Amino acid sequence: MISIESRTAGNLDKSRRERSDFSRTLRVAIPGIVTEVNYSAQTVSVQPTIREKIEMNGTYQWVELPILINVPFFVYAGGGYCVTLPVSPGDECLVVFADSCIDAWWQSGGVQNQVERRRHDLSDGMAIVGFRSQVHTVPGYSGDSVQVRTEDGGTFIDLKPGQVTINANVQINGNVTTSADCTIAKTLRVAGINMNTHVHDGVKTGGGSTGGPR
Repeated sequence: MISIESRTAGNLDKSRRERSDFSRTLRVAIPGIVTEVNYSAQTVSVQPTIREKIEMNGTYQWVELPILINVPFFVYAGGGYCVTLPVSPGDECLVVFADSCIDAWWQSGGVQNQVERRRHDLSDGMAIVGFRSQVHTVPGYSGDSVQVRTEDGGTFIDLKPGQVTINANVQINGNVTTSADCTIAKTLRVAGINMNTHVHDGVKTGGGSTGGPR
């Protein structure tokens, strides 16, 4: 007599294989490294950074996923304002994959029909640049303020309640106005001088120059 287990083993094994194949092709998100940037289209090419073990010629091998091309990258924006960053090759990112084909939306915006009926496909990735591995963490990350800064921390704008600190050459219309540290804490200070109350001595008329601030 053939047992029920024996009779159903083939179907169960087939079902497991089908679930396994489905899970391998269903994409949700994967970290990657930017390899190329198109600023006019706001897209990047991304090399996924997690290899997959795939059966090839009867043996399992670690295989890199193909480079993803024309991936829209995230721009922090809203209400007619935006913050732009110089996304560069080598930047780490997270690519998330849309539920459906994004081609028509990406080209035309608005609400669109699907060009192809695909789900969580490698073709429908969108990149969020900024996720980092431990070897590329931001040094000196501020835990008590908002900063816009260079990665090395040498130039920054630091925002705290009631205070803004600027460490940079400040330019207005292309002209350098100060190269010193600038702190604004309800009053404007440049190089430690209260700009609300400071005066110049030795004032001269015509083409002369004044004395230093005090």
